[in-house]
Amino acid sequence: MELSEIIPHIEVLIFASDKPLTSLDIVELINNSFGFLEERISLDQVETAVEGIREKYAAEFYPFEVRESGGGWQFLTKKDYHKTIAQLNGDKFLKRLSNAALETLAIIGYKQPITKGEIEAIRGVNSDYSIQKLLEKELILISGRNEQLPGKPLVYATSKTFMDYFGINSAADLPKIKEVLAEQIVEGTIIKPEDFTDNQIADAMAALPTDDEIIEGDVSDLTVNEEGELIIAELNESSDIVSASEVASTDESTDATEDDSDNLSNDVEDENNPQ
Repeated sequence: MELSEIIPHIEVLIFASDKPLTSLDIVELINNSFGFLEERISLDQVETAVEGIREKYAAEFYPFEVRESGGGWQFLTKKDYHKTIAQLNGDKFLKRLSNAALETLAIIGYKQPITKGEIEAIRGVNSDYSIQKLLEKELILISGRNEQLPGKPLVYATSKTFMDYFGINSAADLPKIKEVLAEQIVEGTIIKPEDFTDNQIADAMAALPTDDEIIEGDVSDLTVNEEGELIIAELNESSDIVSASEVASTDESTDATEDDSDNLSNDVEDENNPQ
């Protein structure tokens, strides 16, 4: 059978299926359908035909496309028509998972296979209800038991429904944590000594203010311009910084006051204790 004759049959199989169809599923279905043929359809032929179907519906003329999602091929409407379809389906698109369920689902997605105890250790709270709801929605499944832990607890993993719901084909397609948090991560600037010459370092050190200059209020801020030059901003006359001379005079007056106080106390003791 010619490839052009196979393509319509593959299209109708993908369209009529209520679940994603893999290329192997299509091979089996086509061969069962044309069992009278002496030559069986190969996997390569099906994959070539599917690629041709994808290119066909990728055109702007069609509001839907053939995509690999949930581990198999599906007819899906293009995202440009989401709002229109939402009007038809109503509340179906308004249902959302709770924050607790989303947290639990994310942990299972990235840490699977994982036990309930391990999930609760990460979340810090009991997760019985969230796990039960995710099982009911068939977003996760019980994949077995952990034979290494006491009691051999159940192990949870994501399901094909989960992959179909999020439009991925396996857990490996989930975005990396670093990619998700990329905008929130602030990386420090690494300064390598080899990037600067001895002269540049010496000039920068020479431009730094001395301790006396800082005390006297000659500088208030240090900045670096686009050329890498150190800029020293001067304070206004209204600065509240006390100069070194004022500090010295204040210290002297404090000392003098303390001396007067000592002398006064000595005089009082002399009057109270005449010899």
